[in-house]
Amino acid sequence: MSLKASVFIATSLDGFIAREDGSIDWLNVANAVVPEGEDCGYASFMDSVDVLVMGRNSYEKVLSFGAWPYQDKQVIVLSSRALEIPNDLSSNVVHSAETPAALHQRLANQGFKHIYIDGGITIQRFLAAGLIDDITITVIPMLIGQGKSLFGELEQDILLKHIKTKAYDFGFVQSTYELVKNM
Repeated sequence: MSLKASVFIATSLDGFIAREDGSIDWLNVANAVVPEGEDCGYASFMDSVDVLVMGRNSYEKVLSFGAWPYQDKQVIVLSSRALEIPNDLSSNVVHSAETPAALHQRLANQGFKHIYIDGGITIQRFLAAGLIDDITITVIPMLIGQGKSLFGELEQDILLKHIKTKAYDFGFVQSTYELVKNM
């Protein structure tokens, strides 16, 4: 079986994943309307994942949350620069400077089945390399006007096949797409 690479992320209605300074305060405000116990499928998704691959900016943002949310998952942080990993995370978090293609191949060779790709630049790099299989985007009903775009500029069109869309009573809309690999 080949290695599946998935994206599971939230954006503002205008397509941003964070403010220019990396702040996700707008997402915290929006999450206040989510009923207790509702996670929009995140726990189920995480149960299907073997490894989480994220960029340095996402890693540093998650570190700022306090408690590390991925205790039982291996996390690979992609960065070309040296990375400081706290001792209490060193058994689950590793640094890699590999290209997306090299990392994907290594993880496939190691027998992993499903990786979660997180962080705008990391997602963009995996997309450009043709390595993303599916994308789930939860659109938050908020306009923030400017920030860090989920997709950024593309070198070529990427065709997607719609799989499903779910509208939540509290206003979030979640769509899942598969990438069409042969256009």
